[in-house]
Amino acid sequence: MSKRYKQLIEKIDATKAYSVTDASSTVKSLVSAKFDETVEVALNLNVDPRHADQMVRGAIVLPHGTGKTVRVAVFAKGAKADEAKAAGADIVGTDDLVAQIKEGIFNFDVVVAAPDCMGLVGQIGRILGPKGMMPNPKTGTVTPDVATAVTNVKGGQVNFRVDKKGNIHAGIGKASFEATQIAENLVSLIKAINKQKPASAKGRYIKNGVLSLTMSPAVKLDVLELADIK
Repeated sequence: MSKRYKQLIEKIDATKAYSVTDASSTVKSLVSAKFDETVEVALNLNVDPRHADQMVRGAIVLPHGTGKTVRVAVFAKGAKADEAKAAGADIVGTDDLVAQIKEGIFNFDVVVAAPDCMGLVGQIGRILGPKGMMPNPKTGTVTPDVATAVTNVKGGQVNFRVDKKGNIHAGIGKASFEATQIAENLVSLIKAINKQKPASAKGRYIKNGVLSLTMSPAVKLDVLELADIK
């Protein structure tokens, strides 16, 4: 363990479960890298994603964005393609975009698709799926309103999905954000995740959670407070 990391750990009370407000202020004090670190939240949910009715996934547009520039590729044609371009999409295409992806060219971060183009997208599902880029109606990335989807993604939309072990990881801002902005973004994400609580999930839904920076130790969150965020 480096001297820098030890010094950061000393700023955290390991016996304490921090409120959203206190955790947001504390991670601000952990800045040590030479770049604008990402503020990351990690949650462990009391769900079994092997059961379809306990899969937790969704999307939320954070009130203060993520601080990250997101490149968006859109599968659309005709008027929908024009709407996507007008909304600021970085790449808009159909067969040409399929060919590009098959060649392994990924100059984008998120894929949006109009419903009538999902047949095309299906051809590259095996490529997009493992990268977490497959468009999905639940995250608002398969929609006839491609312009709004592009605006949302560019404006700080975070997609969340529970992994096989019941964990959710998400970037909710940058170290340069004000502590209040970090807190408000975290509350928005927790609200969205709480709304997705499966009816079949028993007991405490959010078992534990931590907030950290890219290069920092983690600050433990008060799960009782998280459960009350509706």
